[in-house]
Amino acid sequence: MAHPNLLPELVPTPDANTVPVVEFSHVSIGFDGKQVLQDISFTAQQGETRILLGPAGCGKSVLLKLANGLMRPDSGQIYVFGEEMSTLPQNGLFRLREKIGMVFQESALFDSLTVRENVAYQLRAAHIEDATVEARVQEVLRFVELEHTLDKFPSQLSGGMRRRVAIARAIITHPELLLYDSPTGGLDPTTSATIIDLIVKQRDVYGGTSLLITHRLQDAYMLATHIFNRATNQIQRSPNNEINQKTTFLVLNNTHVVFDGTLQELQCAEDPFLKEFLS
Repeated sequence: MAHPNLLPELVPTPDANTVPVVEFSHVSIGFDGKQVLQDISFTAQQGETRILLGPAGCGKSVLLKLANGLMRPDSGQIYVFGEEMSTLPQNGLFRLREKIGMVFQESALFDSLTVRENVAYQLRAAHIEDATVEARVQEVLRFVELEHTLDKFPSQLSGGMRRRVAIARAIITHPELLLYDSPTGGLDPTTSATIIDLIVKQRDVYGGTSLLITHRLQDAYMLATHIFNRATNQIQRSPNNEINQKTTFLVLNNTHVVFDGTLQELQCAEDPFLKEFLS
């Protein structure tokens, strides 16, 4: 990027190379007597992008809310940056969430605030000085190529532009963990491709760890097979058609994890459900 990085340097979590950023250990949760997730175990390592796939209603969004401490499991343990979420007091959760950015389904922007105010919201809440807030807002909006929308309201933007603003808001604090809840849901194929390009760019420029829900297999494959070229400022196929080994897949079905592995392993899976799901 030609723009200076005005975001704070990350302070590595102790033992960052050995402790998973996210770890679910035998996690279960249900509502009104209906089991949603049962005995879920997986990890997300530093720098890994974990793509969550599965039929509608299989608990993918619930899993993200558990990872962000917005819900607590009925049983099992959830560790984020090595800390068990279910035992943290409220102030501990707030502290941990300072390292987490979330892009909600349908963007979840504040309709009464301008783009500038939406993107700056977290920094304003943290009482960061005005000049620093403005510089960071300008930087992340340049990053998502929406610097011309500063004074517009969400109602004046297209659906794709609102998603890009939501991503700018999520990355303004340079979080170590990003949670994407169906960032291309409800968008047309062309706009969806633009959003996935932006997510690839964010991954390759800023690094960090991500959990991403998608209903579009083409989005998942794009994340695993493409990179951001800083020299050309373009998304391109990985050299020699290599698969990104840090982009891995978690497939949910009937309350359980039915697959956990790489794109190559997913494509070679013999499980009948996976074959039908991928067809």
